[in-house]
Amino acid sequence: MEKYILIIQCDIAHNRCSGFACTNSFYERSGAFEKYGENIKYISFTCGGCCGKSVAAKIEHFTRKLTLKTDILKDEVIIHLASCMVTDNAHYDRCPHVDFIKRILAKKGFTNVVEGSYISGGASRKREMGIYKDYKGGCCTDS
Repeated sequence: MEKYILIIQCDIAHNRCSGFACTNSFYERSGAFEKYGENIKYISFTCGGCCGKSVAAKIEHFTRKLTLKTDILKDEVIIHLASCMVTDNAHYDRCPHVDFIKRILAKKGFTNVVEGSYISGGASRKREMGIYKDYKGGCCTDS
C-alpha cells in the first residue's frame, strides 16, 4: 500500500515552473494521481540537473529521513517522474536520462516508479494531433 508520493521534476523545467500543476493534481487526485487514497504524504524535488546523477544523493537523504522519522518502507513509496521529464511537451522532448535515473532509483531500492504527473489538456491535444511525440508505456500517453 502506498504511503508516500515523491515527484521528481526536471531541474531545467523547474527554473520556469513552480510545480504547482503537479502538486495541485496530486491534491485533487486527478490524472496520474487519481488512484491514490487520502492519507498519503507528499514531497517533490528536482533531478539536480543533467545527467540526473544528483538523484542518488537526494534519494539517499530522503531514505535516511524516511527511516529516522517514519515507519514507512521503500516499497510503500511511489516515485513519479514528472511529466516534464517523461513526455514531449512545450519545454522540450523527453529527458534523455530517464532510464539512467530509473536505474539509480532501483539501485537505491525504489522500484515503484511511475512515468508522469500532471497532464495538461493542451499537451494532450498536441499529442493527439501528432505535434508532440507520444511515448507509450508511461501514464501520460493519453491513449
